[in-house]
Amino acid sequence: VHIEVFPDPTEVASIARDVDLGFGLVINPPTPFEAIEPFIELADMVVVMSVHPGFGGQSFIEAVLPKLERIRNYVDSAGLPTDIEIDGGIDRDTIRPAREAGADVFVAGTSVFRAPDPALAVRELRTAIGQ
Repeated sequence: VHIEVFPDPTEVASIARDVDLGFGLVINPPTPFEAIEPFIELADMVVVMSVHPGFGGQSFIEAVLPKLERIRNYVDSAGLPTDIEIDGGIDRDTIRPAREAGADVFVAGTSVFRAPDPALAVRELRTAIGQ
């Protein structure tokens, strides 16, 4: 759930757990880390939006990288198994900085599905992060 929609997602997380679902928090580019900090331990995944939600093909917002680093540091220092996903503007040029900032799950829509060879585009993304 987007933290901007559910500023206190505790009840939503509980409902998800009651029906055996994982729970994820999403944070938009302008929203500060502090909005999700009290709730990270509830989440199986934290999604950092690196574009404004709504449509594909937007440019990566580099200003989210420090927030991504803070989330990674929090998760690691607390010893949480939380995945950290980045979504928006992920391509060969942006995937490595996102990885270095702490993302371990990547959403690459336009850079893959609008590529002439989507399989090659995925291979290039993997190469760009050294996998």
